[in-house]
Order: sequence, then C-alpha cells, then structure tokens
Amino acid sequence: MKSRWLLPLLAVGVLSAAGPLSVSAWAEPAQEAAAMGTENVETEAAESEAADLTEKEKEYMVWATQFVASLHRQTGEIQLPDGVAKLTVPEDFYYLSPEDAERVLTEAWGNPGGQPTLGMLFPASVTPLDQGAWGVTIEYSEDGYVSDEDAHELNYADLLKDMQEDTSASNEDRAAAGFEAIELIGWAAQPYYDSTSHKLHWAQELKFGEAEENTLNYNIRVLGRKGYLLMNFVADMGQLREIEQNLDKVLAMAEFNDGYRYDQFDPEYDKMAAYGIGGLVAGKVLAKTGFLALALVFLKKFGVVILGGAVALGARLFKRKKAG
Repeated sequence: MKSRWLLPLLAVGVLSAAGPLSVSAWAEPAQEAAAMGTENVETEAAESEAADLTEKEKEYMVWATQFVASLHRQTGEIQLPDGVAKLTVPEDFYYLSPEDAERVLTEAWGNPGGQPTLGMLFPASVTPLDQGAWGVTIEYSEDGYVSDEDAHELNYADLLKDMQEDTSASNEDRAAAGFEAIELIGWAAQPYYDSTSHKLHWAQELKFGEAEENTLNYNIRVLGRKGYLLMNFVADMGQLREIEQNLDKVLAMAEFNDGYRYDQFDPEYDKMAAYGIGGLVAGKVLAKTGFLALALVFLKKFGVVILGGAVALGARLFKRKKAG
C-alpha cells in the first residue's frame, strides 16, 4: 500500500492489510444495472459469499460500485470544453468529463478541490479505483505562442541541475503553505520535442516528504497558436514502463482545432509567450503561489484496501455475469 495515500471517504473508513482493491471485476455489472435503472446489483449468492465481510467493507463495496457506475465513459472524437482542441479516443481508452474527473481526483484520489481540468483519460482495462489504475489529466493554458527555437539547443543535464536547486529552495515556502517537501530525484525520461507534431514530453522522478515510493510526474505539452495543452500522467514510478508503452497512443489523441494550430501563428496579431521550451520543462511558468508548480501535481492518494476475499467475491460475480 502506498504510504502517502489517504482514505477517499472518512465515513467509510475501510482499512485492511490483506490485499489490494480492484473494482473492475464488478464495475461492468454495476454499469449495466445502472443503465437498466436497477438499484440493487447483488444476488442471493453474492450476499451469501459476502456474509463474512465487515459492514464497513460492504459499505465501501457499495460506494465503489455506485461510484464507478456513475462515471460516463466516452470514446471517439471528443471536443474539449474550451473549444480549441479535440481528442480522438480509441476503444482501448476512455475519456471522463471535467465533472467526472473532478470527482475522481477529489473523492477517489484525495486531491484538494479547486484545480479544474478539461477531463481525464484512462485505459479501458481499469476503473479509477483499481490499485493499478493510472490516468491523464488534461488542461489548457492560453499563455501565448511558445517558440520552439531553443528546443534543440537545451542542455538537459544543466536544466535538471537548475530545477533540482530551485525545487530544494522552494521547500521552505512549501512547508509554510502546508505542502510536503519535494526532492527532484532526476529525469525518469529526458525531455523530447517533436518539431513536426509540436509535441513535447518528459518525465521526472519525485520524492514527496518521507514517502517510501517515489512519484512519477510524466508530462506532455501540445503546442498551439495561442497556448498549449497540458497532459499529465498521474501514476507511480512502478508504472513507468506501462506508460511508456502507451505514450504514443496518448500523444496521438490530442490535436488543436483549425484556427488554433501551431503553424497558424500570426506574429502580427498573436501574443508570444515569455518563455520557450526550456521554460515549459522547468515548470516555473506554472507557479501560482510563488514557488514551483510541483505543489499542484495531482496524486493517487486513496489508500483503501479490503480483504482478498472481497476481491475474489467481485471476480466470481463478474465471471457469473459473463457466463449468464
């Protein structure tokens, strides 16, 4: 269990050391039942098998099932709420609206509210409550046209050293603001800029406070005429390889609409950003409280685990549903 994670619902308070939670086993039956207007998805057999669970564990399973069933998964062409860009989401992923994304980030993953997004992406094989889940937050910054002239001149070793020093220097202010200290361990993936698609990506390995497991901060920036899309993976270091395997798919999903594309920049009318590729990677341009924007990194902080028997119960229910 991740030592940083918090309980998503204090009223539920389910905590056991036996095994990880996975709700994908019963998510599909719950979603189908919700679509038919059926409130009770338990069968007599399920009730019998669940008899040895505590009331708190049963309560959590009900909440988790209802939570997952309430999320509206979307695929295909998605026009993002700001109107400047779109996603083309394949069947092996799904998109959640800003409203659903807010619920995942706050109710399920324990992040503070007030950090709106344009939605989130998830692999189709998981729900946001699964132990191995990872997602991609989507935001847009209309901060002007970011010149890429410096992209192939940057010394990323020097840039990393500067970023590590800035991160360390910011910790006093972070502590005063109620945040944990951050240590920037290094690149998990060195920055790479594709000058044809105007897409930039890189990854950092971070240590938050006294956490036993480091955090993966994997970033994508899609450059446009008036600003850029921010697409950030919310995951753990152990999921780096899986994310790298899916990186090209995620990169391919996002495109600016006509009139907002990078190559449509008009220097006579359009605003220029005050920084280039190096500034985007360094992250200082996103700071909102006088120190690095790493304070605003979303985390998976839910720490609910239930008995292995409950997970097995969910799996049996799922198999029974398929067999029927």
